[in-house]
Amino acid sequence: MALPTNILIGKIVTIFENEASSIAGVRDEIDDIKQELVSMTAFLNDTEGKNVRSEGGRTWVASVRGMAYDVEDIIDEFMYHMYKRGCHDGRFARWFHQTIRIPQNVWFRRQMSKKLRKISIMIKAIPDRNQRYGVGGLEGTSSACDDVSKLMRNQAESSLFIKEDELVGIERKKQLLINWLMNGEQQQTLLSVVGMGGSGKTTLVAKTFNDERVKKQFHCCAWVTISQTYVIDDLFRSLIKEFHEANKEKIPADMNSMTYRELLQVLVNYLESKRYMVVLDDVWDIKLWKEIRIALPNTQLGSRIMLTTRKEDVASSSFGAQSHIHHIQLLEMNDAWELFSSKAFSAYQNNCCPPELQSLAEEVVEKCEGLPLAIVALAGLMSSKKPFEWKQVYNCLNLHLTIPLLERVENILFLSFDDLPYPLKHCFLYCSLFPEDYLIRRKRLIRMWIAEGFIQDEKGATPEEVAESYLMQLIFRSMLHVVQRNESGRPKACKMHDLMRKLALSKSEKEKFGAVYDGKEVMEEVQVRRLSTQTTGGGEIKLGTGVAQLRSFLVFVTDVSSSSSSNTLPSGCKLLRVLDLQYVPIDILPKELEYLFNLRYLNLRGTPVKKLPESIGKLSNLQTLDIRDSKIEVLPSGIAKLQNLRHLIMYRRTEEHRGFRYLNGTRSPSNICMLKKLQVLACVELEGNIVKLVGNMTQLRRIGISNVKERDEMDLCASIQKMKLLHQLVLKTSDEEEVLQTNALCSPPPHLQTLVLVGKLEIVPRWFFSLQSLIQLQLHWSRIEEDLLPYIEALPNLGYLVLINGYAGRELCFSRGFVKLTRLELCTCPLLNKVTIEKGVMSNLQSLRIDNCPELSTTPQGLQYLTKLKEMSLVVVPKELKDSIREGGVDREKVQHIPEIYHIYKTSLGMCRESLS
Repeated sequence: MALPTNILIGKIVTIFENEASSIAGVRDEIDDIKQELVSMTAFLNDTEGKNVRSEGGRTWVASVRGMAYDVEDIIDEFMYHMYKRGCHDGRFARWFHQTIRIPQNVWFRRQMSKKLRKISIMIKAIPDRNQRYGVGGLEGTSSACDDVSKLMRNQAESSLFIKEDELVGIERKKQLLINWLMNGEQQQTLLSVVGMGGSGKTTLVAKTFNDERVKKQFHCCAWVTISQTYVIDDLFRSLIKEFHEANKEKIPADMNSMTYRELLQVLVNYLESKRYMVVLDDVWDIKLWKEIRIALPNTQLGSRIMLTTRKEDVASSSFGAQSHIHHIQLLEMNDAWELFSSKAFSAYQNNCCPPELQSLAEEVVEKCEGLPLAIVALAGLMSSKKPFEWKQVYNCLNLHLTIPLLERVENILFLSFDDLPYPLKHCFLYCSLFPEDYLIRRKRLIRMWIAEGFIQDEKGATPEEVAESYLMQLIFRSMLHVVQRNESGRPKACKMHDLMRKLALSKSEKEKFGAVYDGKEVMEEVQVRRLSTQTTGGGEIKLGTGVAQLRSFLVFVTDVSSSSSSNTLPSGCKLLRVLDLQYVPIDILPKELEYLFNLRYLNLRGTPVKKLPESIGKLSNLQTLDIRDSKIEVLPSGIAKLQNLRHLIMYRRTEEHRGFRYLNGTRSPSNICMLKKLQVLACVELEGNIVKLVGNMTQLRRIGISNVKERDEMDLCASIQKMKLLHQLVLKTSDEEEVLQTNALCSPPPHLQTLVLVGKLEIVPRWFFSLQSLIQLQLHWSRIEEDLLPYIEALPNLGYLVLINGYAGRELCFSRGFVKLTRLELCTCPLLNKVTIEKGVMSNLQSLRIDNCPELSTTPQGLQYLTKLKEMSLVVVPKELKDSIREGGVDREKVQHIPEIYHIYKTSLGMCRESLS
């Protein structure tokens, strides 16, 4: 699966459109190769998903794919040679003329010409050789990929705002687990859910784990997914983190450096007086329960542990603990049909199957034998098919009637893969480079796809928008599963089912697209284009030959406490496009970095790196630079040379979560404003004349600016008004007492969706009225005395409002509007003593948090009207407020409809949480 033709041809044009036309003997070969590339990629595109029956046919396809890789290597090698020579000279154009005239470069020219001529001859010899040995064409197709029509973008994007498929028929199974969890037994109990891959074990347990009735029964809860190559220390860290985050408690700061014994002590101490619930998802080995049970003490308080597994021996090994086992049963036909219809016929009214497809569709569903993963995968595939294509897919499924169900499922998944449009195949396979059960962030993934060249040009859309439409199609086809969504319903993070990942890895390795390496032994020869190393330490990665062909190199370190290493990048990876070292303990960047002229994506997020070299400016093709939460406080002046940079993420967070200095910008040279293609700049610290120049960056979608001063008002507002494409704006003053002046902003960006203002506001900015697209508003340390609500109550899309020391008044009265508000947080309002919510106002509110409001001793009036309110958190509030809503309290009746009510308070041991539901 080679790089798309348009990317390679683009490279050729870049190299040879000017002076290179006079390079004798090379131009002809390049033109010839250019034409061959068009034919090669068309051939590979056609063969994707076809059932190549003969060994000779498979060799034929592999040969063409290999040739396409070779062409890419030769072109990139030539570009690398040009770059390296140009570096010595300081000027690329001057060197190009020297290349033509200086004799020592004639040799390289001839070598390249020879390579191109040789590969052209080899390409043309493939069909002759096939004919000589009787290798036939491509026989019998899988039908699912013939003349694949792309899903319409709006069909894919409809999945943005719908919930993930729920496992139909789940309630009875869920109630059984709930009964075991809440049976009043004080003995620690182990509940095992066992079933084959794709049977819905995790879905069932997740629905049970998140049930409001269940959560009320326990002091703390944690969910941990178990990798087949787990490290027990890391599991302990995950448990500690999960328990603290679920209770909104501060995570121990030194947890990453703790030893096994120290981690064990923290867990035991934390749980010894609590009734807890823990889920261990996807357990493969009996020894896991042996190793982890020591950290989960039997406190005789009714604690529960649930685990999911595919293995009967794991489910039945309780080692003396009280236990229950639930065997997952596959779906009955009625439930299977309901699940299938919800996705396959989502474009039809009431998800109803057209009469002409009824019989065929029922037979298709029967082929899945009730396995949910197979059903949703096949439904996603069929949703893109025209009625006449259904029969072709059905005939293909008939070929697999005699094989076991799990193998049949794998064939269904292969069918789904084969049906993907050509660019989406690359995108799907790329997801397998992330570790098993890894939470893949949307923005990170699509920036990698763009860097790799997987995204096709589409008129009127940015590469990011096209990439997101690809992601939506994979989600719609159930090839990726949404785990987190943002306020507007857009996916924030996804996961890949392990059976899907297994499919993707097998295809990747077979086609030399990519592979995963555990770093334990020397990898003698790298035979793939993309490598993901998933290790438990930060030491040297031992790779042999073949690294020169790598285009993506990803490092995932599970043991974050390991010692730092400055030798993470193997030598020789000179043609890399993607280098991802997120959270890798590397404090010094490799010297080879400056020679990675081909690099499009560099991720140093969360690393201990303190400095970027001045030579960073040599990475002229770089599109994404992510140094968020690293130790880098200042950018070098060479940053301005990165004229292709689209995303610069560089803010740093502190542990002071709700303090003024929680978010900090990075000092940058004023010439950073020369980056005209930049779409994301988060977060730059204002110095010098940056405040004036930043207005020239008219392509920005997101910007964060810190160190703002009162005197910057006119220049700042003038700059912001020029940013017509802006979706997110963060402004922060230099200190708590500096006034954030923005009143000169007459017409704010029309598409602004997120606004965060950190600093003192004397009055409410009058331009708030015009924020018709605003979804999220956060005011930190604004200390506004004026009533804010009349200025924002009519905003039609406002869904999330946060005031952190943002209001200095005594009363808030929500008297009208807030039609789409779902989350409200009132934090650190020192004088606030009354909150009123009138009937019909913010009727869609789902989450309310009141945090550190010392004068608010009475329950907010009107809570009884908020019928959709699911959660209310009271953090460090007066005793009177807490007592008023307890069982038997004077306001208990007003809050009885709220499923989850939590009181979070300080103790000598830290923050604790109790349920008041």
